[in-house]
Amino acid sequence: MKNIGFDFKVTHICKQTGARTGLLTTPHGTIETPCFMPVGTQATVKAMLPRDLHEIGSQIILANTYHLYERPGHELIRDAGGLHKFMNYDKPILTDSGGFQVFSLAASNKIKEDGVEFRSLLDGRKHFFTPEKVMEIEEALGADIIMAFDECAPYPADERYTKAAMERTHRWAKRCQDSHKRSDQALFGIVQGGMYKNLRIESAKVLTDMDFFGYGIGGLSVGEPKELMYEMLEVLMPHMPENKPHYLMGVGSPDCLINGVMRGVDMFDCVLQTRIARNGLALTMNGKKMLRNATFEHDFSPIDENCDCYACREGFTRGYIRHLIKAKEILAAQLITMHNLRFSLKLMEDIRLAINEDRLYDLFRQLTAQGALS
Repeated sequence: MKNIGFDFKVTHICKQTGARTGLLTTPHGTIETPCFMPVGTQATVKAMLPRDLHEIGSQIILANTYHLYERPGHELIRDAGGLHKFMNYDKPILTDSGGFQVFSLAASNKIKEDGVEFRSLLDGRKHFFTPEKVMEIEEALGADIIMAFDECAPYPADERYTKAAMERTHRWAKRCQDSHKRSDQALFGIVQGGMYKNLRIESAKVLTDMDFFGYGIGGLSVGEPKELMYEMLEVLMPHMPENKPHYLMGVGSPDCLINGVMRGVDMFDCVLQTRIARNGLALTMNGKKMLRNATFEHDFSPIDENCDCYACREGFTRGYIRHLIKAKEILAAQLITMHNLRFSLKLMEDIRLAINEDRLYDLFRQLTAQGALS
């Protein structure tokens, strides 16, 4: 199927690292890559207004197919005019397939060739996801970019199990392609293969032959050491199509962002930034700061003096935010969330600039020395 309103092109390759910048065009706007996508699981990025997302420089967000299928239901969102209208957000949106969420319910799911049977986290009712059903849901949601249904092997898993899951992912990818009807949505395939180099290469080759618009890299950051994840990326990337976007799914800590970019990744998403904010943890250029700690009670400096987010720019101090946390005020989560997301988006802006100026490894060494990647 020809995608209408979509394009991807690489604009520069860093002479120091081989990392690349690009432009990913969708019907709702063009995204500069590499990019980080804030996660809006339930059709909202927690503690953030759409105008806040615009202000911090978010180019694209992610929403979750499984959770929206459960509540409020994809038919309701379709009747509302799709996700963009339903959540009043006018920039690009990506929906995952729900595969990771379904397979994380390992105690209650039953994997079959046709699909997966699982029980709802909300009411315990049984549901059955097939590749065709997932395409129906994602088309009703109406995101710009949608993901194929895949089987995510756990870590650790033996090679036999991982190979079977990968091959089923390939068969499901073909079924997703065959049932995908909307030309105004770009469908990504998902490379699997666990922690086995030969399987990762095989998966990349099979899916490349299927000619998806882009490619997710699934089954990483599932409990393995980070060095093993980087090793898998290094093995995989020479076999990924250079003219298609590469999306490392569910990864977004500062160290993983820059390490992923240096290994050829174009797109990232993660709940880390919003989740840790609700617990009082802030990302800064000098490392993480747990603002609920007593050491910040009399600290009247901003979260990060190097940050241009609303919280830092307008003078909300660490001591004040600690007070909000202790008082269980919602504003604490709002301010830290806004900061953490802006920190990550600004990091990606700095990474893109460094790539275009052929000095990404210099930036990596600088950030490491500052403690920003710790």
